[in-house]
Amino acid sequence: LGEKIVGRVFGFDDITQRTLAAAALLESRDNLEERVNERTLDLQTANSNLQSEKRRQEELIRKLEEAQNQLLQSEKMASMGQLAAGVAHEINNPVGFVNSNLGTLQRYVNNLLRLLGAYEQLEESLGEDVLQNIRQLKKEIDTTYLREDIGDLLTESLDGLQRVKRIVQDLKDFSHVDKAELEWANLENGLDSTLNVVWNELKYKAKVIKEYGNPPLIECLPYQLNQVFMNLLINAAHAIEQTGEITIRTGYDAKNVWVEVEDTGKGIPPEHIDRIFEPFFTTKPIGKGTGLGLSLSYGIVNKHGGHIEVKSTVGKGSLFRVVLPNNSGASNKAS
Repeated sequence: LGEKIVGRVFGFDDITQRTLAAAALLESRDNLEERVNERTLDLQTANSNLQSEKRRQEELIRKLEEAQNQLLQSEKMASMGQLAAGVAHEINNPVGFVNSNLGTLQRYVNNLLRLLGAYEQLEESLGEDVLQNIRQLKKEIDTTYLREDIGDLLTESLDGLQRVKRIVQDLKDFSHVDKAELEWANLENGLDSTLNVVWNELKYKAKVIKEYGNPPLIECLPYQLNQVFMNLLINAAHAIEQTGEITIRTGYDAKNVWVEVEDTGKGIPPEHIDRIFEPFFTTKPIGKGTGLGLSLSYGIVNKHGGHIEVKSTVGKGSLFRVVLPNNSGASNKAS
């Protein structure tokens, strides 16, 4: 039989809502991703700001600690300065009259020796008995040696007093560590003054060699720089375990002046070389060092616009170089 189509049936599904829902879902996902990205960026920015703020606070804390440490050390040095000034003043009084008395005594002795010489010219005119007694007495007291030695003793005593006077003056100069006025200063004079103050720390440990280059006067805080030199010299002495040498050099060029302190001590281990200027860092035994000396020295030199360079070899020694700006100017001549 032949088939015959009598009609068609069509079926429809309404997908409008599903399409709209899919589109809304896609838009929602896109918006969510965008918000997540924005939120992530905000969090990253906030985290970066927090890290920056943390670093800033850490730097402020570090600077505050350094300032506090330097203030404590400065107060300590100022107290030492007051003590040194008081000691110098008390020593100065007896040294003054002893020096005066010795000078007078030297004149008296010279006059007495002249008188003795005049009497000796008359010895031959005396009786034999008297002459014999005089000769015996002269032999007993050894007048020839007495004449030579008494002059030497007085000269040495006066020289010793002059050295005491220089030390007292250096103590008085060194006691001005809290003085804040800039001055034109000769660094070599400051080194010599500081050497006198710390000589007792050095004389049994090291031979001190001076290789001065006659740098010009510079405008600085000389009493604070003397404190730097004192720290470097004492550290050099402590680095020498038995005996050795400490060499002090000075020099200059158009831009800088410098002071070097080199020792033949045990040297600084490589793992410590980057930490030596940290406050409270020390390799010395407990009670032998505070760890503030080099930190304070670094601060003083930095305040002068300079820096400190360090070279060290374990077993051979160390060299510290204090470099300062040469602000002498064309009209300033080295003294």
